[in-house]
Amino acid sequence: MACLKKGLLERLSEGVVVGDGSFILTMEKRGYATAGAWTPEACILHPDAVRQLHREFLRNGADVLQTFTFFCSDEQLAHVSDGINNKRNLTADGINAAAVDLAKEVAQEGGALVAGSVSPVSQVSFGKGKKYCQDAFRQQLTIFKDKGVDFLLGEFFNNVTEAEWAIETMVEVGVPVAFTMPLPPSGDILGVSVAECAVRMAKAGASVVGVNCIYDPAISLKSIALMKKGLEEAGLETYLMVQPLGYHTQDPGIEKYRTYAALPSWPFAMEPRALTRIDVHRFAREAYELGVRYIGGCCGFEPHHIKAIAEELAEERGRLPPSAPVGGSWKSLGLSHIKYCSKKTNWEYWENLKPTTGRELDAFTEFMPDD
Repeated sequence: MACLKKGLLERLSEGVVVGDGSFILTMEKRGYATAGAWTPEACILHPDAVRQLHREFLRNGADVLQTFTFFCSDEQLAHVSDGINNKRNLTADGINAAAVDLAKEVAQEGGALVAGSVSPVSQVSFGKGKKYCQDAFRQQLTIFKDKGVDFLLGEFFNNVTEAEWAIETMVEVGVPVAFTMPLPPSGDILGVSVAECAVRMAKAGASVVGVNCIYDPAISLKSIALMKKGLEEAGLETYLMVQPLGYHTQDPGIEKYRTYAALPSWPFAMEPRALTRIDVHRFAREAYELGVRYIGGCCGFEPHHIKAIAEELAEERGRLPPSAPVGGSWKSLGLSHIKYCSKKTNWEYWENLKPTTGRELDAFTEFMPDD
């Protein structure tokens, strides 16, 4: 008799779950998505590219593969074009179905969980009220329910009211719900505090709550600390997760640079701000020590960043990622014929390194100052 795969909550109760990383941004950089539209039609048009990125995250230590369904609604797909504005005949249901099949296919290669990724509606749709929004969420959820994903993940919701509406709908599917918002320490887009957002998400039915995207690890961890405090004060036992942006997103004290979208370099000149693997090692350790047990990345988090999380937490997880040599990636530098590489074969060298970060201060020497 086949052994049943452990679910999300069981894995979290036992230790760390490593998430995956960037999909829509990475697919655009690789030539399989369109900037501006940011839609996942590649699931149908370029399935091998989607399959390969899933496989790279899995090989580098991801325990979860999210379906590539970000912004997948018929409303959003209306913006997709081929060549010079020749609209393709694509539907959200068709893309979502293909996305689940691709994620499940690759997940079976390494025992990973498949998360059905649920996206927010547009501002126009939100203005039409709760029933309209929840019907839109149910359209996304139908495919996930029919195809049997392991859990549901809401992400990129910047309004806690919409988050509550989505969670209330997601729990109807009968699988665990994880939910994240792109929150700075100041709160959601309407000024609701981070602590209150966390409490409201948990009370709506989410078993895992946290922060994703828009802000870098340093800012995201500050928000997570506020979430943790709010949940504790409310007497709620809810797992925490964090999947931040893979870039250093602001310079201290420059208000207009608080989000990635406000940066002049977004989205085509962000490389100088990209996190190094060492940054991600530090992020993973700080997140773990803060009590976060679901740790991954969002836009800008490449497979090698996920590898850094998995290597940093190898002792806690009881294993290295499949791609890592024995002892960790730095050990393999001993294979080099270049003599000065030998001093780099220990973690202390990398731990003490201070690489260029794209910001005035190192991201992990201190949290960002309060407003």
